Amino acid sequence: MHRLARFYVKNRRDGSRLLSTALVICAAGLIRIDLPIGQAVALGAGLVSAYWWHCYRQLQQ
Repeated sequence: MHRLARFYVKNRRDGSRLLSTALVICAAGLIRIDLPIGQAVALGAGLVSAYWWHCYRQLQQ
């Protein structure tokens, strides 16, 4: 079994909250994609979302 990163939670309820928060932040960045800060926020939150989705899928409970 893979070990999850220390900064990720160990249950699906809290994991889904983290994931949805990162997706909302990514959407906010996509709204202002015309600005460099919007691009940076969208990229950063998108990468965090992808990583947290990977961690979320590994949770059993």
